[in-house]
Amino acid sequence: MRILVTGGAGFIGSHVVDGYLRRGHRVAVVDNLSTGFRKNVHPKARFYEVDLRNTTRLRQILHREKPDVVNHHAALAEVVRSLRDPLPTLEVNVLATVGLLIACGEIGIRKFLFSSTGGAMYGEPRKIPTDESEPPTPLSPYGLSKMQGEEVIRFYSRFYGFPHLIFRYPNVYGPRQNPKGEAGVVAIFAGLMHGGRAPTIFGDGSKARDYVYVGDLVRANLMGLRRGKNETLNLGWGRKVSDREIFDTLARLLPFREKAIHAPFRKGEVYQIALSARRAARVLGWKPTVRLEAGIRRTLKVAYPALRLA
Repeated sequence: MRILVTGGAGFIGSHVVDGYLRRGHRVAVVDNLSTGFRKNVHPKARFYEVDLRNTTRLRQILHREKPDVVNHHAALAEVVRSLRDPLPTLEVNVLATVGLLIACGEIGIRKFLFSSTGGAMYGEPRKIPTDESEPPTPLSPYGLSKMQGEEVIRFYSRFYGFPHLIFRYPNVYGPRQNPKGEAGVVAIFAGLMHGGRAPTIFGDGSKARDYVYVGDLVRANLMGLRRGKNETLNLGWGRKVSDREIFDTLARLLPFREKAIHAPFRKGEVYQIALSARRAARVLGWKPTVRLEAGIRRTLKVAYPALRLA
């Protein structure tokens, strides 16, 4: 199968690319390297350094590659940045997605996969674990952009007649996550603590998310090639994990004996959420398998090979 992955030089996208290549698929990657890294791209994947907002170049690539499946991971995915300056987030996550979908319709793809967000889209949900019936109430332009991205995908899927599959991701962690980014609590905390510096916890430490190891998300993206048609699926454990639990787990494994720094809770961030993946289990046969401590151990071993974990 011919597959084009946008954002394939990024943390999650590059792992998805690797998973597709392991299964024998032919993969092309489009990424502008604004947050991704060229070293993340597997040498067997064809790589195009292109911004999705360059619709002319994007159309040329799709017409050249003629992918059967497009897997859209490219996005601006920073909540605080989107609050400070929302236009770039909306341009990339909504308008550029429209341009991509039109190009997909022109060449007649067989399926469109999209990485959306659960936490940022649902806002403060009425029930946890949260399922797909929860109405989206985003608290940031980033969450809003993903909600709008989903809607334009549903529209162009109907308009052009190609099926789609939308994944609403939880908080994802694992090797290659940037420890210097805004998002990615595990990578940020681990990077600081490994260097002997205390991380900052925004709020009292009770802010909680649903954490899934990146390898489990790769499995969902593999399953989604052949299963699931015009579906929106949460991916998650359905379990809340607090910032304090992440800190305590890392402190025990590294080990690290200092206390965390506390700062005020940041506007636009969701306080607590966990995602029910019952629909994904029914549609795809997917369930997460890597428990939190095991996943953190794997992450630390890759990031810091010389480290002897407790």
